[in-house]
Amino acid sequence: MTVLSQGVGYGIVVGFGAFFAIVMTLLTLAQKRYLREYQTSEMFMTAHRSVHTGLVASAVVSSWTWAATLLQSSTVAYKYGVSGPFWYASGATIQVLLFAILAIELKRKAPNAHTFLEIINVRYGKVAHLVFLFFGLATNIVVTAMLLLGGSAVVESLTGVHVIAASFLLPFGVMIYTLFGGLKATFLTDYVHTTVIFIIILSFVFTVYASSPTIGSPGKMYDLLVAAADKHPVPDNKDGSYVTMRSLQGLIFGIINIVGNFGTVFVDNAYWQRAIAARPSSTVKAYLIGGLAWFAIPFTLATTMGLSGVALEGTPSWPTYPNRMSAGDVSAGLVVPNAATALLGKAGAFAVLVLVFMAVTSASSAELIAVSSIFTYDIYRTYIHPGANGKQVIYFSHISVATFGIFMGVLAVVLKYIGVDLGYLYLLMGIITSPAVVPIAFTLTWKKQPVGAAIAASVFGLIFGVVAWLVTAVKLFDEITIKSTGENYPMLAGNLVSLGSSGIITLIWSILAPDNFDFEITKSKLEILTDDEIDGNAVYEDPIERDPVRLKKASKFAAWSSVALTVILIILWPLPMYGKGYVFSKPFFAFWVSISIIWAICSTCAVAIYPIIESRDSIGSVIKGMWGDVTGKRTTTKTEQTTKTEHEVKEKEEVAIDKA
Repeated sequence: MTVLSQGVGYGIVVGFGAFFAIVMTLLTLAQKRYLREYQTSEMFMTAHRSVHTGLVASAVVSSWTWAATLLQSSTVAYKYGVSGPFWYASGATIQVLLFAILAIELKRKAPNAHTFLEIINVRYGKVAHLVFLFFGLATNIVVTAMLLLGGSAVVESLTGVHVIAASFLLPFGVMIYTLFGGLKATFLTDYVHTTVIFIIILSFVFTVYASSPTIGSPGKMYDLLVAAADKHPVPDNKDGSYVTMRSLQGLIFGIINIVGNFGTVFVDNAYWQRAIAARPSSTVKAYLIGGLAWFAIPFTLATTMGLSGVALEGTPSWPTYPNRMSAGDVSAGLVVPNAATALLGKAGAFAVLVLVFMAVTSASSAELIAVSSIFTYDIYRTYIHPGANGKQVIYFSHISVATFGIFMGVLAVVLKYIGVDLGYLYLLMGIITSPAVVPIAFTLTWKKQPVGAAIAASVFGLIFGVVAWLVTAVKLFDEITIKSTGENYPMLAGNLVSLGSSGIITLIWSILAPDNFDFEITKSKLEILTDDEIDGNAVYEDPIERDPVRLKKASKFAAWSSVALTVILIILWPLPMYGKGYVFSKPFFAFWVSISIIWAICSTCAVAIYPIIESRDSIGSVIKGMWGDVTGKRTTTKTEQTTKTEHEVKEKEEVAIDKA
């Protein structure tokens, strides 16, 4: 199904990559000139811990919007009906919401950390640090592999660009602007990419449910889904229907999704970096807004495009007509490209290509800078050169970004040729990453967890999970192959055992032999690098931002709000509908679709419009400075004058200290 030419494919992958690399590099230079944001090691890795709510929320959405978010969510909609999009969205939203608890605890107990592994090292020592270093890097590798596998599959399917070329070219532009701009550049590209993704999703929504001659309304979609169920009833769904939450396989997927995504949030340094970069007052709000905004992407897109795949598969516009999609194409995530092509022809294929490019590159940038910070602070400054200064840190981080980008291109190609695709990795990720979830969560929230419990829970959780996964595959299918191990039940067993056994081990050990850790240690031992601060770039944080009373209040708010939202999204909303076995009526289906559309519009406002309002002063300073340069009438901006004054104050304080 090559709808577009290779020239279009290379134009998107190379051209867009080069465009963003150039624009983000220029924005980095503009921030340096007009906002006095110099690229020190702290700026490169933490954005000086000064990013506002809207931009952090947008970055959270971007980091969590993988190729799988767009492709796999529509795959489960195609396979299981309306339950698939819901379980994908809810099962991967609650982790971001609950991470708000860890994010604010980070601000309270380790405000100067650069990575979550630094906290592990200070609390538990080198052995635990190495154990969790393995889990952290494994998570980044699995996530990046899914990004490249999903992205390259779509590029190859739509344009014929070879999968090897796509696997290397997709991250190339990301590597360039990440090298130049560091974490702040990834925040800016995250914002742009997230905005474009929501615009494309809304365009698909209004096409499918308003203007399409084939569908055009929720009522017509309902009729087509009912007709499709008559031809191809869904196994284990109530009455074989696509419009019911009573879907056994959908529920099983939901459980796998919930377990697996705990690992890829709690153990992925990309989310810790966003918490580190956020202002303390913005942290909790950013993760709650980001989580709820992200919900709309898989829920709305899959309810639109995944169900369109079911509705349009029997029409002549469908790319594989008169045949249904093969299982391999479904697993590779090609439902969305096929549905878009059936709806809009080449324009739809082009929109999907841009959509996937935005998701892959924005999430890849988060993974690149996350791995770079781990390599820099947890390998280079911990084991190779403990006294490394800021310039050395930046130099090594550049090497790390380039090395990891190339390595992942090679790995994606290898996985493709041995038969591992996006769907397989998505189900597998929890088995590998979730054993570290509970020990990491307890590291910041429970002083009684001893080092032995943290290590044993992670190591044995992984072993038990892998054993459960493979044994289940053998018992059910009498073989261990890519196909047998990729089925739902072996994956379910492995995911549940990985997370569950780890939690049980550390709970029992911690209760029987409790520690009594003092979190003042993580406050005092982790320090900000200040040896390379460039003149005029010192950070002056409002003392109110670190007020213990305010932070404790924010921690309580994070706990009750995230837990309440979690209970609503995975228990109170879906389970009664599953238990009752309700098959949607046409009016209720229209209501369901309306909820998805409204949610998407609100999310767009939260992560596309609100960040601009919040950053209007900085945007104004840059525009004013650029206009002044163009007209030759540039004056010192308010930001520059403030920075200069603060720097003079700092100098006077240092002189006073020296005299004392």
